[in-house]
Parts: sequence; C-alpha cells; structure tokens
Amino acid sequence: MDSKPPPVPPGYTPPVPSQTTTTPHPERRPTPPTFSSPSSTTFSPQRPYQDQILLSSSRTPSSLPGEGLQTGSPLTQFSTPPGPPVFSSPLRPAAVPFRTSPVSPQPVAFSGGSSLPTSSSPHYSNGSHELPLHHPASVDESTFESPYVLFSAHKVLKRRKQANVSSLGFGALVSPGREVAPGPEVVQREPHRCQNCGAYANLYCEILIGSGQWQCVICKKLNSSDGEYIVPSKEDLLHIAELSSSAIDYVQAGDRRPGLIPVSDSRMLGPIFLVIDECLDEAHLQHLQGSLHAFVDSLPPTTRIGIISYGRTVSVYDFSEGSMVSADVLPGSKSPTQDSIKALIYGAGIYLSPIHASLPVAHTIFSALRPYKLSLPEASRDRCLGTAVEVALAIIQGPSIEMSRGIIKRSGGSCRILVCAGGPNTYGPGSVPHSFNHPNYAYMEKTAMKWMEHLGHEAHRHDTVVDILCAGTCPVRVPILQPLAKSSGGVLILHDDFGEAFGVNLQRASTRAAGSHGLFEIRCSDDILVTQVIGPGEEAPADSHETFKNDASCCIQMHSVEETQSFAISMETKSDIKNDFVYFQFAVRYSNAYRADISRAITVRLPTVDSVSSYLGSVQDDVAAVLTGKRTLLHAKTSSDAVDMRLTVDERVKDIALKFGSQMPKSKVYRFPKELSSLPEYLFHLRRGPLLGNIVGHEDERSVLRNLFLNASFDLSLRMAAPRCLMHREGGTFEELPAYDLAMQSNAAVVLDHGTDIFIWLGAELAAQEGKSAAALAACRTLAEELSEHRFPAPRILAFKEGSSQARYFVSRLIPAHKDPTYEQEARFPQLRTLTLDQRARLKSSFIHFDDYSFCEWMRSLKLVPPEPS
Repeated sequence: MDSKPPPVPPGYTPPVPSQTTTTPHPERRPTPPTFSSPSSTTFSPQRPYQDQILLSSSRTPSSLPGEGLQTGSPLTQFSTPPGPPVFSSPLRPAAVPFRTSPVSPQPVAFSGGSSLPTSSSPHYSNGSHELPLHHPASVDESTFESPYVLFSAHKVLKRRKQANVSSLGFGALVSPGREVAPGPEVVQREPHRCQNCGAYANLYCEILIGSGQWQCVICKKLNSSDGEYIVPSKEDLLHIAELSSSAIDYVQAGDRRPGLIPVSDSRMLGPIFLVIDECLDEAHLQHLQGSLHAFVDSLPPTTRIGIISYGRTVSVYDFSEGSMVSADVLPGSKSPTQDSIKALIYGAGIYLSPIHASLPVAHTIFSALRPYKLSLPEASRDRCLGTAVEVALAIIQGPSIEMSRGIIKRSGGSCRILVCAGGPNTYGPGSVPHSFNHPNYAYMEKTAMKWMEHLGHEAHRHDTVVDILCAGTCPVRVPILQPLAKSSGGVLILHDDFGEAFGVNLQRASTRAAGSHGLFEIRCSDDILVTQVIGPGEEAPADSHETFKNDASCCIQMHSVEETQSFAISMETKSDIKNDFVYFQFAVRYSNAYRADISRAITVRLPTVDSVSSYLGSVQDDVAAVLTGKRTLLHAKTSSDAVDMRLTVDERVKDIALKFGSQMPKSKVYRFPKELSSLPEYLFHLRRGPLLGNIVGHEDERSVLRNLFLNASFDLSLRMAAPRCLMHREGGTFEELPAYDLAMQSNAAVVLDHGTDIFIWLGAELAAQEGKSAAALAACRTLAEELSEHRFPAPRILAFKEGSSQARYFVSRLIPAHKDPTYEQEARFPQLRTLTLDQRARLKSSFIHFDDYSFCEWMRSLKLVPPEPS
C-alpha cells in the first residue's frame, strides 16, 4: 500500500483465469402475478390470470433462480451467544453534521418530501371532443420521485426483449402507509373512479371541461364526473386536488367521531396488552423489569393497558385493587373456556385500564415479578405462550363477543399484544416438546405452526396485531412463533437481552402508525404485467373488494397498514410499447386509528424510450439492488439455499454485463455498464452480509432477518443489504466512505450502519488517548442514535476497540479491499491519499490474511472488469 502506484496503460485489463461458460437467463413468457410472503399457501384461480394474483406453493420451482419463488417455514435450532455490552445511556435527539468525500458513493435517500407540486399547470382540453395529451408542464419525468413509490428505473424500454432482461428486472418499491410531511392532498368525499377498470381520476387524465368527462389513463375509457369537472376554463381544474397532485387521500368520517377527521394525527394508540414470560432467570428479569417500567412511563395517559404473565399458568392482572397486586389465574394446558372468559369479562375485575389511572399499579406489578425458582434449564421450562395470547385476545374483544355487531365500539386504532418472550412455547395449545429428540417432534411442530397461524388470523380478524419480542440465550423456536406474528400483521424480533434495544423496540412497537382492513390495489397500463408482489399481505378474496367490469388490478389484503412496510413489485412488458408513456396507479384502502376510512391513490407516469443507454442512465442502482435482494431472499430458506442464492447473484451480475455491457477487445472479458457502476457493489455486500452470507451463524437468526427484510421499507432494506460507513473527523463531523476495511485506521473512529445493527469501532491509537476517544465515542453514539431515531426495529448499537474479540462483528461486514493493488485502493477509497507513508504502512501491517474476495477480485472471478467508481 505504501509503494508508488505503477503506471496504468489506457484500456488496462487485469489478467483473468480461464473462461467459463455462462448460460444467460432464459426469456420468460408473461405469467400470472405471484404474491409472495414468508408464509404462503396455494390458491386455486377463480378468475382469468390477468385479474388475480396466483399464490404458488413454496415447493414450485421457478424458471429463473431467485424469482417467482415462495418462502417456506424457517428452520429450527436457534441459539444466540451473549453479545457484547450494549450502551445503557438513554436515547436523545441529535443533529450531527457530516460531510461526504466527493468521490464516495452517495446512497439515494428515500424521499420524504411532498408529492408533485400542486401549482403545476396542466394543459387541459378546451371542451372539444378532441382529447390532447396533457400533464403538469413542470414535471421532469426522468427524475420523478414520490415519497410512496420508488421505481428501479425512471424510464421504460419500448422493446419487450430488451425490457424483460430478468437479471436486471424492472419494478417498484411501494410504501402505501408511509407518513410524510407535508402529507398528500386530502379530500373529504368519494373518489371518482373509472366504471370500467376501477382506476382513480388523477392529474394525468384528459378532461372534457364542457361535459366534465374524464378519460381513464389505464383503460382509456370515458367516465362521468357527475358535473364536478365542468368548469369555465382549464385553469379552474387546478383547484381540484386529484387533478393537480400525484397522491390523494379520500377520507370518509368514521363512526367514532362523525364529522371529525384528525388526519394529521394517526398515532392514537389502541389498547395494549403486555404478555410477559415469567420463566426468566434473575439477570434477565431485572433487565426486563427496567424496560417495562420505562415503557409504561412513555405511554400517553389515555392509552388502555393490560398485563398478563405466563408460565405453566396464565395470570391476568387486575387493576381494580388500587395499589395491591391481584391476578386471576387460568390453566395454561388448554384454551380458555367460554365460562372462564365470561367470568373475567363480567366479573368485578378491571383488566384493561387507562394508564393515567393505573400507572402505580403497573409499576407494582412489574416490581412484584420474581425469577424462576426451579432448577430446570431454560429450554425445559413450561411456557403456555399460546394460551396467554388467547386470553389477551378474548379480553380485548370484551363483551362485544356476546353482543350483536355494532353495539360496542372500541376506541382507538388497532389493538396490540406485545409478547415479551425468553423461551419457546412448550406447554398447552400450539406448543412443541422441550426436546428436539422427541419421537413425534416433526409432526407436533407442524401442528403447532398451523395452530399459531390460525391464532394470528383470529387476531387479525379482530384488528389486533401480535408483536413477539424475544431476548436472552434460550432457543425460542422461531418457526413456531413466526406464523403468529406474521399472520396478525406483527413482527418477531430477536435481542441479545432485555436491555436498552429491547426497551426501545417495545416503545416503538406500541406507537408505530397502524391501520386495519387494508386493501392494496395495483393497476398499470395494458403494456405492463405485474409478475410478482413481495410484502406484508396475502391475496385478497374476491368478495373483499369492489369489482368493475374489466378490473385487471392485482389486489392484496394487508395484515396491517404501517409506514415501516413496503411492497416489492416486479413487472414485465407484455409486448413492444408504442406509446410515449406508461401509467402506474397504486391505491390502498384502510381504516385509520379514528375509524375513518381512507382511500389513498398514488399515480405515476414514466416515459418510454428506445435507447438502452438512456434507460440504463435512469436506473436507480440502490432501488434495483433492494428489489433484486428481495426476489433472491425469497429462495434462501436454508443455509444451503443461501449458498445457491449467492451463486444466483453471481449469475445475475454476469448476465447484466452480457446483456447491457460491452466486450473487451480481443478478450472474453466483459465490461460492466458504466451507468450501473454502484449496483454490483450493493449486490456484493448482499451476498456476503448476514442475509445471504455466513456472518450470522444460526438459521433462526437469518430467518428473522429475512422476514424483516422482505417486508421492510426501502431505507431499512437498503441498509440491511449494504452497510453505510461514516468516519469521525475533528470537530464532530463525519465523512462518508465506502464500507471497505481500509477505514480501519488506528487513529480514527468509525460508525457502520447495517440496518438492524450499528457498530462503533475505535482505533487502538485513538483509544489510548482518553480525552479524544471519549469525545469521539460520544459523537459516534449520538450519530448512531440520530441515524436510527425512527427505525423499527431499533438496531442494537455496539461499540468496541480495535483488536478486541467483538471487533469481528465490524470487520466481517467490510469489504477486504486491502488485498487490491494500490492504484485501485486509491481510486475506490480516495481518503487513503490523505494518510502519510507511515500511517499507510501501519494500516497495511494491521490486516490479517483470509480468503474472502475483495470486490475487484470477485468481479474478475466473474470474467468482468470492475466498474469505475461513481
């Protein structure tokens, strides 16, 4: 590294090993759209394939590895080793400025701005029967951005054969429940919808202002506006919200507060039930008690809360006894009977109470919890988690289960059951034996998973979300618990302990915005076919949504509607496109926290082009990488699958170069297209990181990460796939650098954000200076908190010094670029040029040799020339 870089001749091509044959991905015929979720089942088609989403079995092979595949049940064998110590300081807001190196990759942020400007002036028709094309004049189609929709490219290729190269693919990430400020335009009336296909009127529609008719952009049919679009001049149409903005919320007042639409505040909390594992050892219980005390202190005063603990029995705590701790106890060996539930509901006890009236009692209950007293190992203790959730669900439903519909209305939004689990469900309904060696374990596991999935669907039917927050070192049998969280619309998260990260996630799980009865519809121009949908939902039953004469939409029933979610939508073109534009409309209908019915319609138009270069220039590398990652992760159900998917990533990168790159003169080596210079590095991080690589040692951990990734928003998905590296500088600023091991400089502090984990690394030279290291550590900690302030799940934040055993967490996530020639290091990591010869020599000597490829070595192993750094 400290040697002078040799001169590099123009067109330099590094030596490569012998050529291997690459089989390009076969071109596929248009197929029915497939909706994929971590727990998929097979549905028989009820309508023509254009009108529905087919859910294929998880065992069905795909014509292209990593695409069109369903996920199955995660594997067993989970055991988490004790992690390094976690910071215990409270979270605090921060605003740390940081600068970026001018040649370092710049991740594209998920836009938090408003939708298209409402002041744009469309060219509407003058009332004649001719319908000239119009759109807001100020819209730059090539750089369209929406806070709800991110496309893998801002342009669409007209030629079908070029557009449908499956290795690159085309698609969108849609976050229909995302909250932005300022939010979308709000209209308190029914939307105008096409009577032929069901699409919503939007800013791209052509208007006959004389008759008020509008032409649908999806099916091109004329529709009446009931006179609303009859105006004196086209300028008057600008005052109609849906004709001037790309995102519209149509709001109908709920039955709870007729006439009151508090749209700006959708974070009102429904009832929350804490379901607490009482089989914990003393150290774990103390951490849990601290997190629970902080949790109830953070709740709004009007939030209703209930508390249940479970072991071999279920204890339902009563808030009617003032400061005393009192509980009704039910057996955990079987589901609660109707009589026992009636006795609870109609008895004198209060099991759901506003926090302002019951805060002292809640604190007393938490303080009264005692550690497990028997001498059984953690995995052998009886835990009736399933029964406890059943009891909580019955109490949340309340007397309404005995009365006719509509008499009793629950206040607030979706209810939440927050399960604090330290071990597996080994007693009662939905349980599995303590030992994997039980002769009937496989059958009992399958039965337990079905029971848990059914319980999750019951919770969803009653607008209740079940989040399962696990912690400790005991295996929790993720395959059994995951269906309960998934089918109810909740999440399952693993923690090292019940400390800070657990407590933060407990708070964020309770407050993240949620809606119920969500229905997500996707409509596209006739030229576009939706081939696959990945996300938090399932195929909507035919009777769950309104149907139109020629409705070709993909309709998905959402388990819950939250801003932390996104859907990954893969698309193809059916044939060569003749039009200059293609249209996409994404609509979500749901009930918010105030029981108001929301219909959000988002409409996007993209230009079509003949030029491949123009198309490649519009590709968003980070969005394309996330979409590719989600398609690939669907097929990585086991460790052997993960190995296969790493090879699939290799084949994708080679095929992209073959289809869109250029062959080097007198060589079989291909140059990767310069327009996609960042994409291979994102995919290299994906293949070697915790999602596909061998950094995470347990299948259950990978299963949990995989489920989070498949449903996560763009921001979190990108960070889980490719880490972000920030080096601390004098004055508290940070410089963004490539995530290479060249950042491990002994006089520096580095923050590495990897989505569910944030690592702070202190160089040995800096750590030896007590004052400087304390200031750098504080600045890094503040930055880490700022980066993850609104993230769910909240990441664990780990700090360690150079050379410590925990530093492997950090090193394993960095690309080993120290193996590359000096000139390549400087080209891809220009910060090296600021180091003295002595510093570079010390940095070079600090690395330990291992066999992992660097990024450049990996590209050359694929017979590709590494792309120039962006």
